[in-house]
Amino acid sequence: MARFQDLQKALALRKQGKSYSQIKKILKVSKGTLSYWLRKYPLSKERIRELRDCNEQRIERFRESMRKKRESRLEKIYNEQKKDIRPLNKKELFLAGLFLYWGEGSKTHRYRLAISNTDPSVIKFFIYWIRDALDIPKDKIRVALHLYQDMSIDKEINFWSKKLNIPCSHFIRPYIKKSSIKKINHKGGFGHGTCNAYINDTGIAEKILMSIKALRELYVMIK
Repeated sequence: MARFQDLQKALALRKQGKSYSQIKKILKVSKGTLSYWLRKYPLSKERIRELRDCNEQRIERFRESMRKKRESRLEKIYNEQKKDIRPLNKKELFLAGLFLYWGEGSKTHRYRLAISNTDPSVIKFFIYWIRDALDIPKDKIRVALHLYQDMSIDKEINFWSKKLNIPCSHFIRPYIKKSSIKKINHKGGFGHGTCNAYINDTGIAEKILMSIKALRELYVMIK
């Protein structure tokens, strides 16, 4: 009885255009048995072509091939650009940091340079820029974290301290958001809150803000 039911199901699936492999996966019946049951029910050439084009293994092999080609292409571009743009001299580094600060830096305090981001690499570049382009000692940098109420303060301070190579003693009391990190979608993010690195130096802050103003005026005048 069970065998007859499997036969009927196999015939119904075949009429839907299913392949032997698809029916075998559904009914757990050997291909030899299916071949006997369905010998009078061949698929059309059009359906065979559709199944071949939609074959999961074939698609996966294609995706893997494209992934390798993409990685190879990007690796070539990366090596070309690395050779072309590195290393930066001091003026180039200053300008690179200036454009970063123009886009991401805080401009509300005339006595402070500060930048906030969830990406440690952005904060690390800011610190490197302060030290090597602006000649400001690293020990003048302070860090403030914005965390969520269900995050461990000590754990996140240690995380950012190691990432930035900044001692924990340079971290001020973090700002704790009342919302939960579990309710926030960190797609593409780091899930360690937001890091704000800053220095208090009126002279340097005014220099950077006026440099940005000079750039802004230059490019606003371009037609």
